[in-house]
Amino acid sequence: MRRFVPFLIVLFAVAAVMRVNFFFTILYLFVALFLMSRFWTLRRVGQVRAQRHFVDRAFFGDQVAVDLVVQNSGWLPIPWVEVHESLPVDLITPPLQRQVISLGPHESWKLNYTLRCRRRGYYRVGPLTLRSGDLLGLERPSLGQVDPDYLIVYPQVAPLQQLGLPTHSPLAALPARSPLFEDPSRVVGVRDYVYGDSPRRIHWTATASAGRLLVKQYQPAIARETMICLDLDEAGYEARYRYTATELAIVVAASVANHIVTHDKLPVGLATEAQDPLLDDRARFSLPPRAERSYLMSLLEVLARAQVVKDAPFTDLLRRESVRLAWGATLLVITGRESAGLFDTLLHLRRAGFTVALALVQPGRPSPELRQRADQLNLPVHRVWRQQDLETWR
Repeated sequence: MRRFVPFLIVLFAVAAVMRVNFFFTILYLFVALFLMSRFWTLRRVGQVRAQRHFVDRAFFGDQVAVDLVVQNSGWLPIPWVEVHESLPVDLITPPLQRQVISLGPHESWKLNYTLRCRRRGYYRVGPLTLRSGDLLGLERPSLGQVDPDYLIVYPQVAPLQQLGLPTHSPLAALPARSPLFEDPSRVVGVRDYVYGDSPRRIHWTATASAGRLLVKQYQPAIARETMICLDLDEAGYEARYRYTATELAIVVAASVANHIVTHDKLPVGLATEAQDPLLDDRARFSLPPRAERSYLMSLLEVLARAQVVKDAPFTDLLRRESVRLAWGATLLVITGRESAGLFDTLLHLRRAGFTVALALVQPGRPSPELRQRADQLNLPVHRVWRQQDLETWR
């Protein structure tokens, strides 16, 4: 268009100097085409609308169907429209979604494509850009843009049988000799009512049979909650294995949390420090233990978004989170590298009354030093690296 206006001026000057009717005819034809193109283009702007529809939550391995609808709401036809959808390369393979279409008056065009959730993460789908022009290519204005939407792909969740975690250790309720806490779901007997007992403890059926007030006796138990502490500091994993190890660590965290909530019906929480693409900044996540399935989805969403960060000491996170937990709670520590500082922190947690289990995500066999320190602390250590390790994790 910028070159076409000077061309008209030059053509007018040539026609005026030479005074040839044919040149004036050509000039009038080009001016008419120019005005018609401008009118047509301005009329089309704002008449083209587009919408994108899809489910914005998915699990690892799912396929998400996306529906695109482009509509011409005007009375003038549109000879061609270039539709370009920007998509994350981790979710789709070529051919990419770039097409040229034509739309008649009040006509709609639909496109369906599939996103393959091959990696967990927080993905931007879009923006969708619409460009058009006239038949002569004099103008290529932008007809509009659809803002991007976002898709969350939850991490892979493996069944507990695949992970090999025994249900009786240490991720389940553990009995205690002293009545630190009482589990109201486990009635072990009755006793005579004592002044000060809550009316809620009265066992009305036994009271009616015995003719005196009897109250329920519950099994003493320690706190039945688990906090998963996930190390996402770069220093916690070897550089050459960092991506594989951190992704596997997230799979372990997601799988254990899913089993505790869905199978054991017990509370589980998550603590980690990571880069969050939603906030475009690093964040400290501390989700206290809860047992609702909806809460589990919130936990999995955090694991979907979490990315590795620098300078986030894992031992500081462990000590900080232990202050917020009830005595006797279980801490499942997931990291990629053992160190003297880590074992000192785990010893501190054991002495503070917590049950601790360590999951090491790294290749190779346990070192003699690791075996010795684990035996000294009576610490369950699970080593995970390949699929076989998951199946034999005892």
